[in-house]
Amino acid sequence: MRLTKAIKTLLICGSVLSMVVWFTAARSSQAVSPTVTNPNPAPVIANADDPGYVGSDACKDCHEDQFKAYSHTSHAKLSTIGSWKGKVTGCESCHGPGKNHIAEGDPTKIISFKNKTSKETAETCLSCHAGKEERNNFRRGEHWRNDIGCTDCHSPHSVTTGKNLANSNVLVTAANAEKPGFSSIRMLKANDPQLCLGCHSEVKPAFSSPFHHKVLEGAMRCSDCHNPHGGFELKQARLSTGGDAACIKCHADKQGPFTYEHAPVKTEGCTACHTPHGSANPRLLKFAAVNQLCLTCHSVDHGVGAVEPSGPQHNQNAQYGNCTACHIKIHGSRTSPVFFR
Repeated sequence: MRLTKAIKTLLICGSVLSMVVWFTAARSSQAVSPTVTNPNPAPVIANADDPGYVGSDACKDCHEDQFKAYSHTSHAKLSTIGSWKGKVTGCESCHGPGKNHIAEGDPTKIISFKNKTSKETAETCLSCHAGKEERNNFRRGEHWRNDIGCTDCHSPHSVTTGKNLANSNVLVTAANAEKPGFSSIRMLKANDPQLCLGCHSEVKPAFSSPFHHKVLEGAMRCSDCHNPHGGFELKQARLSTGGDAACIKCHADKQGPFTYEHAPVKTEGCTACHTPHGSANPRLLKFAAVNQLCLTCHSVDHGVGAVEPSGPQHNQNAQYGNCTACHIKIHGSRTSPVFFR
């Protein structure tokens, strides 16, 4: 009995001793291991009281042309905004403190973006331009994945100068009140859509189709439907759950909720039937004949096991070639389950 008790005591003591040794070793390894830092720390807006910052006027002596162009931009006006009081503004907000750079004349003592990648440059911009819905998703967007940075579209130092003429003498709107390639908003290097079409040239022919959204005419911009700063949707479209927010903004009469929903509109959106940029067919439809478009779904049993609309029982002759002659409210109806009215 005493022997059994002694063995149990030894086992307990051994377990306790092992735990003490393990805990001591773990603390020791923590003490000697190097501190792991975040490889991509979030940039912070520096405090203007730091003695390393000398102000933008000190940059003017050597960089007179850049300073003159920069002085007309939105960035140069930050010092007049109360919420920026006490924060670094001007050249040093992006290029870092300039005291040593000026004292030694050494270009390595200042931050230069000439050899930085687009992502590194974008991180600098996002240190101030993050936190708003428009730009919160930039790091998950197509531009980020394809190494397109902020300065590929925006000019942080200056805006385009010169004589500014409307793109059209007939239809002058806010979108085309400037000459092509000229932009005075958001410090863009060129006007939207000219800037977008510089890379996305594959969509330009669609805007020359017989029926198209009037982008080239200047009545609307690419950014009206797409968010260039990223998003959750395909093609960075400005969509909301259960509806096409970009389309509904103009086509408000197609917005629900409806008592009787047309399933493709609810699940797939406008592009289930329409080609958004341009088409050879009226109303930007995917097919010239309306009944041909409808019959892509309403022809046979799809075998999904649900109650689904069957195809028409009448002949698809000229009299019934246009389904929407009877099914008028095809986007959705508040009175008819077959969208008659």
